[in-house]
Amino acid sequence: MNTEHPRIAVLGAGPMGLGVAWQLVQDGHRPVIFEADDRVGGMTATFDFGGLDIERYYHFHCTSDTDFLAILEELNIQDRMQWKETRMGYWYRGRLQPWGNPVALLKFKGLGMVAKFRYGLHAFLSTKRNDWQPLDHKEATGWVRGWVGDEAYEVLWRKLFDLKFYDYADQLSAAWIWSRIRRIGRSRYDLFREKLGYLEGGSDTLLQALKAGIEARGGEFRLKSPVSEVVISDGQVRGVQTQGVFEPFDKVISTVPMPFVPRIMPGLPEDILQKYRALKNIAVVCVIAKLKKPVTENFWLNTNDPDMDVPGIVEYTNLRPLDSHIVYVPFYMPGEHPKYQEPDEQFIDKVRRYLKKVNPGLDDHDIIDIRANRYRHAQPICGPGFLETLPPMKLPVEGLWVADTSFYYPEDRGISESLGFGRKMAKDAIA
Repeated sequence: MNTEHPRIAVLGAGPMGLGVAWQLVQDGHRPVIFEADDRVGGMTATFDFGGLDIERYYHFHCTSDTDFLAILEELNIQDRMQWKETRMGYWYRGRLQPWGNPVALLKFKGLGMVAKFRYGLHAFLSTKRNDWQPLDHKEATGWVRGWVGDEAYEVLWRKLFDLKFYDYADQLSAAWIWSRIRRIGRSRYDLFREKLGYLEGGSDTLLQALKAGIEARGGEFRLKSPVSEVVISDGQVRGVQTQGVFEPFDKVISTVPMPFVPRIMPGLPEDILQKYRALKNIAVVCVIAKLKKPVTENFWLNTNDPDMDVPGIVEYTNLRPLDSHIVYVPFYMPGEHPKYQEPDEQFIDKVRRYLKKVNPGLDDHDIIDIRANRYRHAQPICGPGFLETLPPMKLPVEGLWVADTSFYYPEDRGISESLGFGRKMAKDAIA
């Protein structure tokens, strides 16, 4: 093996894979990045939505996204970052109400004063908390209910758990749920106002700058090149098999979703393969609509409605201005749930109804275009003590590192977290 310049393969060109490759080229290596899709980006990739190049799944940025902001500076595109005050709303009992600050909580119709106080105190203390270890082995619904009480749990929390996790709703880590509360809470620049960010040109601005930067420093992308096998023998990585061709590599760093690992790395020890097989994932069917006019003035609208099987609606153009109004409506469910097998049109018809229900002034003529995108492994289901269930990132195979968004638990999946973790993994791999 050439110890100075080992041949390194990176599997996956989502944000984590791009973070790995960016760090490798910064350190003088020339990785080859294999990606099954025809474009880089993974869940952040864009598509042509009737002439508008836009993300298949919604994304936003918080002021606490330090790894993301650092890479913008390294790529010299930090001037493309824009920050905007955004609003949240709540659709409950057929009424659109403000949400997301103490005044909105106090005025919220459908909740008693004690429940409001308990809910607000829990959100405030979660935002201030830094130590997640005591929450690691706690179950999330019991933790939330214990703080906010039965009334606030039923009105404000139950739907969020049930309509995303279904049968797994009572099998989640409190630390994981806490990290989500904290991230949004820390996007506020005072108690009453929330500030979120977007990139001019969307996520593709970052993706193309990273791709160009990696290529300029000697990295190579192989798009539409799924790896069928990571070849292992005598306890060591030998290379990868792709499109019927074997390529030798000294090191392989994989960022593909964990459920794919047993398929492409059959040579791993059986006890490790079993750990990968035991992991469960949430799938998403994300409907994106292009409208002539807005639905509401909110970026994020929580929904609690017996006729809606979604926990929220994301009105993207209330964050990032565009010529048309773009709305994302995500349907989350475990990938093995029968609902995931329903045709796209069924989800699209529901969204038409939901948008017109929230805003009766909308009609079918206001919907310019509407599509559905799917991602089978959108998010890991993180139970109590989740990190203990994962195989090590550095596997007992010489030259092999494997991780995905599961590995930065308790943080929720995000572009910044993936970039930062990818860079750390690259440094570990070449240390």
